[in-house]
Amino acid sequence: MRNPFRPSFGVTPPLLVGRGDLVEDFGASLDDGPGAPGRATLYTGARGVGKTVMLNQAEEQARRRGWLVISETATPGLVDRLTREHLPLLLHEHRDPPARRRLSGGSVAGVSVSWTDVADDRPEDGLRRQLEELTGILADHGTGLLISVDEMHRRRSGDLRELGAVVQHAFREERELAFVGAGLPAAVSDLLSDDVVTFLRRADRHVLGPVSLDDVAEAIRVPVEESGRSIGDEQCRTAAAATGGYPFLIQLVGHNVWRRHPDREHITAEDVADGVAAARRRIGSLVLEPSLADLSQIDRSFLVAMAVDDGPSRIGDVARRLGVNGTYASQYRLRLINAELVEPAGYGRLDFTMPYLREYLREHAASMVVPPRER
Repeated sequence: MRNPFRPSFGVTPPLLVGRGDLVEDFGASLDDGPGAPGRATLYTGARGVGKTVMLNQAEEQARRRGWLVISETATPGLVDRLTREHLPLLLHEHRDPPARRRLSGGSVAGVSVSWTDVADDRPEDGLRRQLEELTGILADHGTGLLISVDEMHRRRSGDLRELGAVVQHAFREERELAFVGAGLPAAVSDLLSDDVVTFLRRADRHVLGPVSLDDVAEAIRVPVEESGRSIGDEQCRTAAAATGGYPFLIQLVGHNVWRRHPDREHITAEDVADGVAAARRRIGSLVLEPSLADLSQIDRSFLVAMAVDDGPSRIGDVARRLGVNGTYASQYRLRLINAELVEPAGYGRLDFTMPYLREYLREHAASMVVPPRER
């Protein structure tokens, strides 16, 4: 039997849990027409919380309503790809007539002739004109266009500024256009501080976090049973608890639990224990290492100083371990909260947000700590 779980980034899971309201809200914004706040939406959160999956869901909501979708990533050349690839192709397909034709072959004595499409020889328009034309065509048919952009980052702010200005004009003109984007918290925060990318500040912003363990248990049980196997309630709860509610871990734990003995009908407690252990070994390279790679050495030292504690850490204790004053420690506290790696846990305390980050930091502490510098 094929393993139903899909621990690959950006791949929609077999059962999406804990995000139904957000999916419905975005669909409703398309139904509500121009001016609906959800027609510009941002999803942010740490790695593994399902940002790209939410983009997939937004795109699916648009397609169900007959909308066209452009799905992109904020890599260099974003606007060029829009104006030279995506939009010209969609305009070619939806202009009336889509293309002219000319006779390209013939024959003697009545044998069949052949025809060839002639390329549109109109000069290439810029982004704004292309979007205006396409949304005008779509509006006549009661549909619209969704632009989806993943991995938004200030390093790509030039393209995002240009796209944002055009989207903003389209919204003012009440065109049938929607925008949805996703990025890591620090990257999105940097973009929102950019005075030029103003339309993002007015977008609906959703910070994705863990989902409830009851939902997680359902996300494990249903794919197992729909694939012809069974798992007990206690085993489901144990597997769910091991995920900490993180969507990527749901798939990673489920995948490893399933593959312990895929030929057996029933998943046992031993299967769950072994699968959880295997998932914990993998989470470091798949999620934790990339999350820490975005940080400065001092940020990582701060986290290692927190990892000494078995539970929430006092800011004063962390500052003492680092040999710095409270003001210096507070600067990095705010940076790490914005990065969604730690969260307030009561007055003067912090705790980790990501499952197994404490254990990972303890195992790799020697390679992460740098000498502190008093400020």
